[in-house]
Amino acid sequence: MADNNKLKIGITHGDINGIGYEVIMKALEDEAILDLCTPVVYGSAKIAAFYRKALELPTLPLNQVQQASEARDGHYNIINVVVEDTKVEPGQPTRTAGEAAMAALERAVADLKSGQIDVLVTAPINKHEMQSDTFHFPGHTEYLESSLGEPGEKALMVMCSEAPVLRVALLTTHTPIARVAQTVTAEAVTEKIKALDASLRRDFGVVRPRIAVLALNPHAGDQGLLGSEEQTAIIPAIEAVRKERIEAFGPYAADGFFGNGLFSRFD
Repeated sequence: MADNNKLKIGITHGDINGIGYEVIMKALEDEAILDLCTPVVYGSAKIAAFYRKALELPTLPLNQVQQASEARDGHYNIINVVVEDTKVEPGQPTRTAGEAAMAALERAVADLKSGQIDVLVTAPINKHEMQSDTFHFPGHTEYLESSLGEPGEKALMVMCSEAPVLRVALLTTHTPIARVAQTVTAEAVTEKIKALDASLRRDFGVVRPRIAVLALNPHAGDQGLLGSEEQTAIIPAIEAVRKERIEAFGPYAADGFFGNGLFSRFD
């Protein structure tokens, strides 16, 4: 953790021709953020000013710093990671925008690894324009997995909401629909259930998590009538983790699980 009383939150500007700056500046309008953390935007003060004027947003004072370690509590901080004359073309996919997004991401990840920031938040990118010798991934998740994880470690993508309380972990990330079924193996499901159990305990403070595992097929496969993945992969995975004292249940048909509010019984 960085050496101050508040978490330093690194925020990458994403695609400079997209919605990144609009989302970032509108989020930072809430002054309560400064009570919770110290924001550090990896981007461009000039581009931020361009979007503030174009979108007629309130003035947002940005404290320009060279290093995240110089970020001041109680202020919105920004590190310039692109050259002054970087061209902005709102709504257009360009290689320049992809390079600007990559510059912010690389700098922020380096600072995260060195402990200069505590948390990384990423604005949306154009994955196609990001592709290069250093970025050959289908998204942020896989890049961060490669950059931050130990050999063999896998990232876990989790979607969260507060009302209602939902924490939904995904078995696959950025996988074409036509290939999803073949990725549903007992080993993969087991791995993700264990990762979610560990995250619920460590990151969300749930002492004894109850995990619901959703089915792949309609009606949870109807005992093989509508698909076999539940019987060959998902149920064996649930049985395996339960032997390790992980409270996993299912598989549940997804539509009914959410439609009848069953999700409220699980973590």
